[in-house]
Amino acid sequence: MRGFFFAVLFRATNPLPLFPTCIPASNFQLTFTGGTDTLWWTSKLSPYILCIDELDSRNNMKTGIGIGSAYYNGEDWEQLVDYTVEADRMGVDFVWSAEAWGMDAIVPLAYMAAVTKRITLGTGIVQISSRVPSMIAMTSQSLATVSNDRFVLGLGVSGPQVVEGLHGAAFAHPLGRLRECVEVIRKGLSGERLQYEGKHYLLPRPGGEGKPIKLSQPPRRDMKIYLATLGPKSLEMTGELADGWLGTSFMPEAADVFFEPMKKGLAKSGRSLSDIDIQVGGSFEIGDDVERMIAARKPAMAFTLGGMGSATTNFYNDAFKRQGFEEDATEVQRLWIAGKREAAIDRVPDDMILKTNLFGTEDMVRERIRAYRDVGINTLRLSPMGATLDERLETLGRTIELVREAS
Repeated sequence: MRGFFFAVLFRATNPLPLFPTCIPASNFQLTFTGGTDTLWWTSKLSPYILCIDELDSRNNMKTGIGIGSAYYNGEDWEQLVDYTVEADRMGVDFVWSAEAWGMDAIVPLAYMAAVTKRITLGTGIVQISSRVPSMIAMTSQSLATVSNDRFVLGLGVSGPQVVEGLHGAAFAHPLGRLRECVEVIRKGLSGERLQYEGKHYLLPRPGGEGKPIKLSQPPRRDMKIYLATLGPKSLEMTGELADGWLGTSFMPEAADVFFEPMKKGLAKSGRSLSDIDIQVGGSFEIGDDVERMIAARKPAMAFTLGGMGSATTNFYNDAFKRQGFEEDATEVQRLWIAGKREAAIDRVPDDMILKTNLFGTEDMVRERIRAYRDVGINTLRLSPMGATLDERLETLGRTIELVREAS
């Protein structure tokens, strides 16, 4: 059975053409018996040659990267494009475009569709309160068209501070809104006329002059929808409705905290965990100075626990509490909200950082990759560290090798 592309990276200095079997390059020769499905690429930025061959991948983990963030303002955009293009050439399977209050999730993907060849493009995530469901469906169809059907849709509810503060929409009943939003989007993607009566969405608008409209682009009935969810009820709904899960705050050691609710929803739709793409990940860095790596990630974790939400609604904080860090999560949030940011950072436990990221020596990274694999993770989202683009690409290249070895 054909599967995803298997990637092997090799050091080289000279560009190489396309060959089916045997590649001479620089000071070495590589022989491969993969046949005509074999591709060889060189990176224009990094000193790696990529061999890609289709193999049976039923038991192999895929990889993904993320672009954008809450604070990304478009600076170094060209480097971000080069990074994505190189990831595509390296054989990374997904690129996810984030959306908070920086760049939106859509425009970067439209650009990336034009400069990449095979990588799947996903919104990671579109905030459902920022657009009406019919527009999300239209935009999804458009991105599928310009990317030759390489687009998948990631959705999430965000949080009250962004939804009410930035978009001016009510955050009440987020799960009901998410369910109805997915249902309307699927109607639009299926080619049906958009007629819907829910508690939160009504199409056409009652009492007006509108009629049910069918989107004019070709139907995409099989477009995959991923949900970014964290709470037990939302995880159950993910299992019921979604094709994939975009997980965060995830520790393999506490996988059942997320998977047990998801299994309930999967059972409602006649499926199991093996029928859904489960994507999680964290920072990747290879080196011996583990203490430095831990310290470097504590500020972001303190912000996640203390600032990603309000004092009463913080889904990330709640997720860590359910994974056994209740006292730590509560205290970090208290300190952060009180304005004691340095104290909050210092209060983040080392173990929380180690269990939600993949860094350290190569043996440590291999062990963490196996931990994710053993609990059933399909795709690892990689956030390779590095001070420069070349360093990030080098880390990404080696990480891909380690993922392939472990899976």
